[in-house]
Amino acid sequence: MYRRTGGFYRGVLAALAAGTVAWQFVSDRPYLITFVFLGLTIVILESRRRLWLLPPMFLVWANLHGGFFMGWVILGLYCAEALFLRWRGQPPPAERPLWIFSLASILVTGLNPNFFRVIPIMLSYRASPMQSSIWEWQYPLPWPPVPFSILLAGALVTLVWQRRRVRPVDWLLFLVFATLSLMAVRNIILSALVGPLLIFTYVPWKRVTPVALEYAAAALLVLAALPPIARGDAFQFRASDWKYPGGAADFLLAHHVTAPMFNTYEFGGYLIWRLWPQERVFIDGRALNESVYQDYQRMAFNADASNGKSGEDLLKQYGIEVIVMDGFEYTSGQVYLLPAALSDPRQTEWKLVYQDAQAVVYMRHPPPDVQPLNSFDALAGLELQCTTYLEHDPGRPRCAQGLAGLFARIGDRARAQRWQAIYAQHPE
Repeated sequence: MYRRTGGFYRGVLAALAAGTVAWQFVSDRPYLITFVFLGLTIVILESRRRLWLLPPMFLVWANLHGGFFMGWVILGLYCAEALFLRWRGQPPPAERPLWIFSLASILVTGLNPNFFRVIPIMLSYRASPMQSSIWEWQYPLPWPPVPFSILLAGALVTLVWQRRRVRPVDWLLFLVFATLSLMAVRNIILSALVGPLLIFTYVPWKRVTPVALEYAAAALLVLAALPPIARGDAFQFRASDWKYPGGAADFLLAHHVTAPMFNTYEFGGYLIWRLWPQERVFIDGRALNESVYQDYQRMAFNADASNGKSGEDLLKQYGIEVIVMDGFEYTSGQVYLLPAALSDPRQTEWKLVYQDAQAVVYMRHPPPDVQPLNSFDALAGLELQCTTYLEHDPGRPRCAQGLAGLFARIGDRARAQRWQAIYAQHPE
């Protein structure tokens, strides 16, 4: 933003606007690489300086995340603008290096274990049954207004209003990024990359405040950041431990557990980081296999045998000896029924060996030095997990509603009423 306009405060405002969307993507996922490299690609193409950095950057990108094909799109948009300007008799700066390094960047991305198979994979994604059930691949709701839809609407209004000044590439960036943002929840961060850029580039800006007041605003911004930094909620440079099964990972490492493990989808990335090479995960956020994902769903929700194999049958089929799970899909509030079902004292095959505010661990055959816990305590563990989540993220209270439904289902009316009341106390 600063490179485009020379306006420092426009840059600050654009960054803050982008942050209203970007904060939702704080997660242990490889797509963070794509978000960073998309921004770097735009910066390099805007400045037309250091274009030689693009090929090595794209080579690294293509070996870290499949979103590198979005880099092709960005290169194509800037090359399309160059063609349009040449047709209008206004050759752009550094046109020849732009074409050379863009072509080199696209070709070098073939140097990855899957060559150029990303193209048919992307084309088939929307036909995937797995993508139809995962929340992040659902269509986002543009109404009621939320930050991503406000940024897209603001960018569109600005472009139409200032249409005589708008660069061709900005129209193209908006059309492509807005379309992709509206196709899936996981894409809405694209509105944060392009919306503020377009709004603060073209909205007329006249200084109406003294320079001293602008510095005062900057000082207030710094002061506002100090309390969350002091609380450890910002610039912490560490994982948010309350979200992840750190204690469960410590337990498995301490007891040298290497048996085949079943884990929840959300825990996969963290457990890869903590347990490899001692232990391998069953699934992680990449969800690389359609049939395995469907089996995962049946196991996590303890499906019966009325429509295919039961969850227990699948656990045996995969040779699972260790289960590391939290109790909820927190966005929807659905309770993972497997840990709840294993809390039934009548089942004796699985032993509860660990639980805390993040996860429970069950084992078929605990090590000799591990004393099993009372399996019925797993229900109290689910309550502790939801309580901890509500303390840190009270705007997502559906785990309380899920617990109310679970306790109603097993006939514990008092606990069901208590959790329904807790859910009512937390507006979404």
